[in-house]
Amino acid sequence: MALTNEMKRRMSISFAILLLCAAVLNNSLAGPQPLPNPKLGFAGAQGYVANGQQWVRYNLRVINYTAYPNNLFAPAPGLPACGNNTNASRTWVDIYDRSNGKRLYGFCALGAPQDLTKLWFAVKRGVPPPAYVYIVMTDRRTNMTYKSNSVATH
Repeated sequence: MALTNEMKRRMSISFAILLLCAAVLNNSLAGPQPLPNPKLGFAGAQGYVANGQQWVRYNLRVINYTAYPNNLFAPAPGLPACGNNTNASRTWVDIYDRSNGKRLYGFCALGAPQDLTKLWFAVKRGVPPPAYVYIVMTDRRTNMTYKSNSVATH
């Protein structure tokens, strides 16, 4: 029995649908796709006064912040609190001194990926800042960490 052009067309469509379903199933079984490491940039320094003391704030921004989904920054009341904040975000961001690995500051209540463009740490005026810093983003639900590149603070 010879296949008609219509039968061949239907078989091709059925085969294409089968391949598409297999690809979708394979992708969903693989679990969540890994996210890229943050690309950190230095966004300048500014002086300010708090509690009667002079400080310098060093501003940082994650350049590829759009690569991170909103759900990473959703409130996570089922996870450990951040101090008195029982609605801390799912993902926390910590800033580190590259020379010694010392944690300088952290953010546990970012609400959206755009908040990654407003990171900072401060030192008292007159105290030299670390020459280079980096951040680590920790997704507390999956225990995945994402470490950025180091950036100079000048």
